[in-house]
Amino acid sequence: MSQPVAIVTGAGKGLGRAYAHKLASLGIRVVVNNRSHPDQPNSADAVVAEIRALGASAVAEYSSAQDPESGINLLNKALDTWGRLDIVVANAGFDHPQSFHKQSFADFEAIMETNFYGTARLLHAVWPHLRSAGYGRVVVSSSTAGLYGNHGQSAYAASKAALIGLMRSLHHEAKGHDICINAIAPYALTPLTAQWFPENWAALFSAEHVAESLSLLVSSDSHISGKIIITGAGKLREARMQETQALDLTDNAVDDLANLSALETPESASQEFERFLL
Repeated sequence: MSQPVAIVTGAGKGLGRAYAHKLASLGIRVVVNNRSHPDQPNSADAVVAEIRALGASAVAEYSSAQDPESGINLLNKALDTWGRLDIVVANAGFDHPQSFHKQSFADFEAIMETNFYGTARLLHAVWPHLRSAGYGRVVVSSSTAGLYGNHGQSAYAASKAALIGLMRSLHHEAKGHDICINAIAPYALTPLTAQWFPENWAALFSAEHVAESLSLLVSSDSHISGKIIITGAGKLREARMQETQALDLTDNAVDDLANLSALETPESASQEFERFLL
């Protein structure tokens, strides 16, 4: 594919910056998104300057993920600048770790607004274009917190779990349109995660390692879709949702669940429902 175009949100630092640099190094033209802060230099401009200094193509875009028009703004930036859009990396997000009983609901909503609704707005804006074009590679930024939960991260975990449900549904809707969509659950030492990683792990858990995995998912040669990819430290693996085999409802059914070892992975909610009819 000749010089595809990508949108990367939250690309001013950390993982987003690494994603933008990696895609640009592959000859992909990048819309580098990061929201503006009053009276501060915009980090998207800095990343664009870095990419252009290496001889690659990039343009900055400043919408906040909380802006209702952010998805349309990003799509228009790609189309107005280069006339096409091929790749979407929905990376914008943040966390404010706090125990659920101490967290204000306004804070909970703000995390959901950016992490989930910000991504949903972007995908809702670009989805008709990708379907019409008959091509797309999309990655949403989830987390193992969304799979397993984590103390003090109820809002963050809920937002990341919601993204998995969105990704899986769009995976089914994308069939027949050569659109592949996956979720990535990264382990990397970034400004967001620095409090959980010792400094001497910086090289092992670099954002660049995760960017390598992401580049595989957005390649035109890849047809992987509907997957949750956990990646970090130069490794990757797939996470799967599984269910035990069904038990007939009896007085001791709940106790017996713990003894079941055979696992199954439904392909969709419809398929899971059909199991009750067997």
